[in-house]
Amino acid sequence: MNFWKILKDYFWVVIFAVFLLGSLSLGFDPGKQIYSNFSQFILEMASFLPIMFLLIGLFDVWVPREGIERHIGQESGLLGAFWVILLATLQAGPLYSAFPVAYILSKKGASVRNIFIYLGTFSCMKIPLLTFEIGFLGLKFSLLRTLFSLPVFFIIGVLMEKYLGKEYKVKLAKL
Repeated sequence: MNFWKILKDYFWVVIFAVFLLGSLSLGFDPGKQIYSNFSQFILEMASFLPIMFLLIGLFDVWVPREGIERHIGQESGLLGAFWVILLATLQAGPLYSAFPVAYILSKKGASVRNIFIYLGTFSCMKIPLLTFEIGFLGLKFSLLRTLFSLPVFFIIGVLMEKYLGKEYKVKLAKL
């Protein structure tokens, strides 16, 4: 493969690496802090992603497409939204772990509306997150925030379904 094409494809990765190496060798404190944060993030991902991809692979193989289409597909209505909300609230982990699940749900026939409801719910209504929120901000705040957030996720789901079309399927990015 051509060296310049590789450099062009990975330009920002190379710039980032040069910045980190320069910061570490010159003792530039903001660069050292960026390196520290980046290495913690990489370790977190390296410990979390293999397990997540294993579970997603098992989900892909074991859960039939017909079941997904019936429960959270185009014709699922409010019951489908209930199922994706339940799925999202019971999961744990960082937000980037929701995207492979959303891809598998899309691949298996989940509606666009329900995928966006799932992503919104996962982002701010997971049970582990809610327990911390209740502990720090109180039950009343958490209930009110949930009651105001949930309709927003429904609206976003409906709007995205209208914008993208009911037959939209998530495509894998080419690297």
